[in-house]
Amino acid sequence: MALPESFIEELSRRNSIEDVVSSYVTLRARGRTRVGLCPFHGEKTPSFTVYPENNSFYCFGCGAGGDLITFVRKIEHLDYMDAVKFLADRAGMDMPRAEVDDTAAKLRRRVLEANREAARFFHEMLYTPQGATALNYYRSRGYSDRTIRRFGLGYAPNDFHALVNHLRSKGYRDEEMLLAWLARKSEKGLYDSFRNRVMVPIIDVRGNVIAFGGRVLDDSKPKYINTGDTPVFKKTNNLFALNIAKDTGRRLILCEGYMDVIAMHQAGFTDAVAALGTSFTNDHANLIARYADEVILIFDADEAGQKGANRAMSMLRNTGVRVRVVRIPDGKDPDEYLRHHPPEALKLLIDRSSNDVEYRLSVMRQNFAPLDSSENKVGFLKEAVRLIAGLDGPVERDVYASKLAQELGVSKTAILQQIEDALKKTQRAKVKRRLREDVQRSEAVATRANPEALRHVRAATAEEALIGAMLRYPDRIAEVAERLPEAEVVTAFNRRLYAEIVSRFRQGALIELSVFSATYSADEMAYITSLVNAASSRSDSREDMLKYIDVIRTEYSLLGFGQAGTMSDEETRRMMEILRKMKQ
Repeated sequence: MALPESFIEELSRRNSIEDVVSSYVTLRARGRTRVGLCPFHGEKTPSFTVYPENNSFYCFGCGAGGDLITFVRKIEHLDYMDAVKFLADRAGMDMPRAEVDDTAAKLRRRVLEANREAARFFHEMLYTPQGATALNYYRSRGYSDRTIRRFGLGYAPNDFHALVNHLRSKGYRDEEMLLAWLARKSEKGLYDSFRNRVMVPIIDVRGNVIAFGGRVLDDSKPKYINTGDTPVFKKTNNLFALNIAKDTGRRLILCEGYMDVIAMHQAGFTDAVAALGTSFTNDHANLIARYADEVILIFDADEAGQKGANRAMSMLRNTGVRVRVVRIPDGKDPDEYLRHHPPEALKLLIDRSSNDVEYRLSVMRQNFAPLDSSENKVGFLKEAVRLIAGLDGPVERDVYASKLAQELGVSKTAILQQIEDALKKTQRAKVKRRLREDVQRSEAVATRANPEALRHVRAATAEEALIGAMLRYPDRIAEVAERLPEAEVVTAFNRRLYAEIVSRFRQGALIELSVFSATYSADEMAYITSLVNAASSRSDSREDMLKYIDVIRTEYSLLGFGQAGTMSDEETRRMMEILRKMKQ
């Protein structure tokens, strides 16, 4: 059976959405609402809005929205039941004994348990005769026993069935091993996904083992194998070692790989993290922005590393965090550098690191060196002007214009004029692009929730206004239900939602956003929330709601005529009357 509505009501009462969201997003007051930078997409201007009056949120940039439970589901990547438990634990509430059918939640827990058992197995194998080569490998990298224990490092034996047999002996089913990506399947049956590799468990911020990275001990390919997407893991939603680094302060050091991160932590840099088996994404940038105000990039000096650094810089800057870039001498990576230098040497490089703009300018200087020729100087200046024109603040642009003028012996006024010209060209395009992207994202969410709205725009618009008003003024539902039969609501999703609202009203059940999140998806909750909050910005009178009903019934009638073959004289007169009303 479903969770009692009294429990959901109490859960919402004890968990203020403002308090919950504030632990992830910096909010500031704006009238009766709170605003901040959206944690679900990169932005510099706050479009993420929290509505304390109905415990909801909505982002006008990307269209994400919903109630408190939906927020926790999205931000923590949980299913409905686990999100409810998360909030119950936060409020010190016991879950009801009679829960909903949480098959998915149970399967997710079994995957986590299988991962934890696999991590134990790999770690124990490291200290057996089979694991001697792997242990020597870790020792050769300079890892201490303390580091090996802290990261739970291990070894996957050179055996096709070692882990599969172990997990079966512990009661795990084949389905659970496959879902966890711990095993693969062939015609002969299950076999271990990881074999003859040193193993690094990936642990989330709650301490769960969610995935693994495996590295070969020789030169065979592929060098690394990483867990694919599972019910508990998605590469773009996690960072290696964030479970440790998140508690060290508001700074993170972003490295390329987890071996670099382990070496950094052993050297005392416990704020180091890395992306997992994939290139850096906007999701990674938004995740970092939740935990850090400043990010230090330490990427390899090769071409791939520099491309990755430039990509990360752009994405991180869009989130508003400060970015600095460390250049390690001789193109070494952090792991290699720390094997030959004391931690103090790396700390000095970090302390002396330049911000992302200065780093990019230095790369441009190298590309146009030497700058004593007019051609190279002009080429460098054009590239630099484009970079500086892309900066947000006029003070920042002025500072770099001054530096360039002094360095190149060019008038600062001339450089500022070049920047202004470039700024005018790019600013309009940037604003248009951002607005277009925001509208597209928001419309995409609404379209996924109610795809029929595109075919029945006028009906869907009236339905949205009416449903938003019904949720805001439940005392008017009885009259609305009397005047508008469920069957005449034109679009299928709105018809379903309308019917549920009316049904809940007649049963005397709770009518709040929190009760819908159990049965509606994140996109659908965003859509419903947008209806409620749009209604909150209007003052819908009873007459307004009756007009919405007239439009819906009119559109339904026209739809019926459109589906008919021929119309009688009476039907023709009725249609003319409908068209006349529509023009009023």
